Amino acid sequence: MVIDIQQIEEAFDPRFKIFHELMAKKIREILLVSSPYDAWIMEEDCRLSERIIREYRGLNLSHPPRLIWVSSAAEALAALEQKTFDMVITMPRLVDMDAFKMGQAINRKVPHLPVILLSQGALPVMECRRDGENSTGIDRTFVWSGNTDILLAVIKSTEDMMNAAHDTASAGIRVIIFVEDSPEYISSLLPIFYRELVRQTQAVISEGLNEEHRLLAMRARPKILVAGTYEEAIALYEQYEPYVLGIISDVRLPRNCALDGMAGVDLLDKIKKERFDIPLLLTSSEPTNAAKAADIPARFVDKNSSSLLSEVRSFFLDQLGFGDFVFRTPDGREIGRASKLRFLEQGLQQIPDESFLHHCGNNDFSRWLFARSEIELASRVRPISDQDFKDVDSHRQYLISIIHARRMGRQKGVVVNFDPSGFDLDTEFMKIGTGSIGGKARGLAFISSFLQHKRRLQKKFENVDIFIPQTLVITTDGFDAFIDRNGLKPLSKGDFSDDEIAEKFLASEFPPEILKEIEFFLTQISYPLAVRSSSLLEDAQFRAYAGLYKTYMLANDHPDIGCRLDQLINAVKLVYASTYFKDPRAFSKRVGHRTEEEKMAVIIQQVVGEKFGEYLYPAISGVAQSHNYYPFSQMKPEEGIATIALGLGKMVMEGEKTLRFSPGHPQLLPQLSSVDDILENSQRLFYALKMGGPCQLLGTDESATLEKREIFDAIGDPPVKYLSGTYFSEEHRIRETSPGPGGFPVLTFSKVLKYNLLPLADILKEVLAMGREGMGCPVEIEFSVNLKDGDSRKPQLAILQVRPMTAREELAKVDILPGEVEKAFCFSKNALGNTINTELTDIVYVKPDAFDPAETQKIAEDIGKFNSELLKEGRQYILIGPGRWGSADRWLGIPASWSDICGVGAIVETEHASLKAEPSQGSHFFHNITTLGINYISVTKARKGVLKWKWLASVPPALETPYIAHIRLKAPVTMKVDGRNSRCVMYI
Repeated sequence: MVIDIQQIEEAFDPRFKIFHELMAKKIREILLVSSPYDAWIMEEDCRLSERIIREYRGLNLSHPPRLIWVSSAAEALAALEQKTFDMVITMPRLVDMDAFKMGQAINRKVPHLPVILLSQGALPVMECRRDGENSTGIDRTFVWSGNTDILLAVIKSTEDMMNAAHDTASAGIRVIIFVEDSPEYISSLLPIFYRELVRQTQAVISEGLNEEHRLLAMRARPKILVAGTYEEAIALYEQYEPYVLGIISDVRLPRNCALDGMAGVDLLDKIKKERFDIPLLLTSSEPTNAAKAADIPARFVDKNSSSLLSEVRSFFLDQLGFGDFVFRTPDGREIGRASKLRFLEQGLQQIPDESFLHHCGNNDFSRWLFARSEIELASRVRPISDQDFKDVDSHRQYLISIIHARRMGRQKGVVVNFDPSGFDLDTEFMKIGTGSIGGKARGLAFISSFLQHKRRLQKKFENVDIFIPQTLVITTDGFDAFIDRNGLKPLSKGDFSDDEIAEKFLASEFPPEILKEIEFFLTQISYPLAVRSSSLLEDAQFRAYAGLYKTYMLANDHPDIGCRLDQLINAVKLVYASTYFKDPRAFSKRVGHRTEEEKMAVIIQQVVGEKFGEYLYPAISGVAQSHNYYPFSQMKPEEGIATIALGLGKMVMEGEKTLRFSPGHPQLLPQLSSVDDILENSQRLFYALKMGGPCQLLGTDESATLEKREIFDAIGDPPVKYLSGTYFSEEHRIRETSPGPGGFPVLTFSKVLKYNLLPLADILKEVLAMGREGMGCPVEIEFSVNLKDGDSRKPQLAILQVRPMTAREELAKVDILPGEVEKAFCFSKNALGNTINTELTDIVYVKPDAFDPAETQKIAEDIGKFNSELLKEGRQYILIGPGRWGSADRWLGIPASWSDICGVGAIVETEHASLKAEPSQGSHFFHNITTLGINYISVTKARKGVLKWKWLASVPPALETPYIAHIRLKAPVTMKVDGRNSRCVMYI
């Protein structure tokens, strides 16, 4: 047999959608017909309604039914005229009509409406009809002794009968057939069966991935179908034979309208001969019938036994498959147990061949899987036999493979509740807590679900492992508990520095219940960790707080778990603390959001990378956007743009030297068009995580655990060899060979972008298209790549984050007239936005003649002071300056943080001879600018942009420093930005 794991994975529905369609018919409204005395006993003495609601809640069953009482048959028939009911329950004593006659009248008025007779005493003998038609008007009779358990059993039994045909045919739901003719025994045994069935089902699905999964899986529990005669039992068996999980039958049953002392024995004997693998239970009030059960063979229970409940429970656990799977040898000796699917997979790898064949021959694996609502998996396991395989090992490996595929498939795209007692190392996405997982985690969970649903990505790139790194989220209620426990909320309003806030958070006590779960998590994993923010508003389409909060990388390799735990908890505390830091507060003020209302979830995620010596880093990190705001040559805006770098993504996100390309044209690289361009623009430094050292003390500097390395220092590492060419100075030439003697490594990424060592551009195009499809707007993704060296494993591409790019919408058409271009002091063909703004009278600009790349940090500080003063006056302004705004590399531009420019109305990015940097696209800084709708204008000679510096210098400054000038105009600037054509003019 050929094992097609991909086909197996696709058969499983990871979102459990099929469960939504089960149990469609519910008992919602019940008409109770009884004398006032019986009604009083039920409601006042037994508190019937209250107990039914309590029973439903206790069993996690939804929508308890509502009872509406009437005192006579006439009122009942009148009520049926006015309202739709799902069931009628009647007592025998009615003032105006016999209960059976009323049932017949109801059947004539509302055919197929279930009518249940509930008696407190002896019952009349029911007429037997050979044609199976119900002429009595009563569908089933029960005896009520004041225990509301019988009401629950009546309701669930009726619902099971109503839904059995659809649910078995559509989802393969299993049925248990209960054959009993005595109302007294039905009424005593059926509640026991249901209570045990629900209890065992709850125990089974306790390993469910989350609350949604568990509640939906309850709908997939086996159904109990009741038969009162031999003929009814045979009819049910023949109708549902492929779905029968077990049969429970009395010995003495009506057959051919007469009680037959062997009918139950004959029934089970017939079924055993036809289906050897169906568990059978014979019930009787006569212990001597145990011998008849043994002859079949079937299990036997005495109805009058004091241990009846435990014997029924044993049947459910051992025979129907609700308990642990017990691995046995053919002679019955226990050799192991499996309580969960993961442990079954592990056990299958260890048991001897004779045990494996024994269980396969008895269909034990499929029965156990059916009991766990693993319908699709069990249906695939049941029909296979050892004859389908060349040997036992092939059979075993096939079974292991499809179980593993199911475990993996059902977890993808699902946020699983973290459970220390059932932690699965293969789980992709987990959470601690019941609050929100925050914006960043939402985007990641969504794309995980979307990719799983679409599946086309993995099909198209089958030679690349595309995945979401294992992720654990501490939800926002953890943040609330931490803040409340330590009284930290006032820090959101005070004038505290970032260091002061961090110090207070680090000194605060962490919630012990979360601490305990995180400690357990650390005992199970040993990989490096990224501790990242995921606030409620982070990566939201309209208020994306991108890059404003802290991220910490931890080696997580210290031999002392206490040290690892302390460092991880401190990282979480510092991410919490960054909620109240200066930059997020400034951003919140700009968007009109109160900092004290912000809530923070925290992502603890596996760091993607390979270890090379003392350092760990990915071969490639990058960010890709589905819309390119600065296309050129053959590029189109909708083809997107990507920025990549060797090592950790901090290099990309902080706007340092990287490589930009369009996924639609990966070989079109103007910054690498000549040898001199390559030497000038190629990446020379990269970030790596230092491994094997002491647990680093953490503070506001999130790079404390990282090291910025020279490319030349890592010349022997496989990523550098793969991604670099070699520069030979005597030839002034770069060869597409791995760095070696006589040459110098230069990062060109040509083996990826030109020679397709990894189809990175094609993968990014597909992921961006899917992200845009899923989110309904342009998206930005962060990713990392591992390139495998010298082994059979696939290259890996991990998706680390997905967020909407911007909430900018195309508004009214903006026309820029030729006369406006002529009189403009600023004109650009690289403009972002769509607006006509006539409210800006302030311009803050960097003096081009005084600009010094060595002083960009000082320039950023000066801009921050101007910004602060203008912010107090409520005056937005135009900011003009050279290079890459927001870059962490001061030699590429001005390293202004968000708080330095939070009052800006428009930004103009200019060229300068001493700076060579691509436009600010792809960084967190740029993402926040575009999200807020701040117009962003790039003026370059290559695109025939104009900025009249002489005119700016002619306006007397209101205030200036050696590097900065602030001018205040008498008349407002007219700024027009045509978003359709990316053009902008500014004029007075």
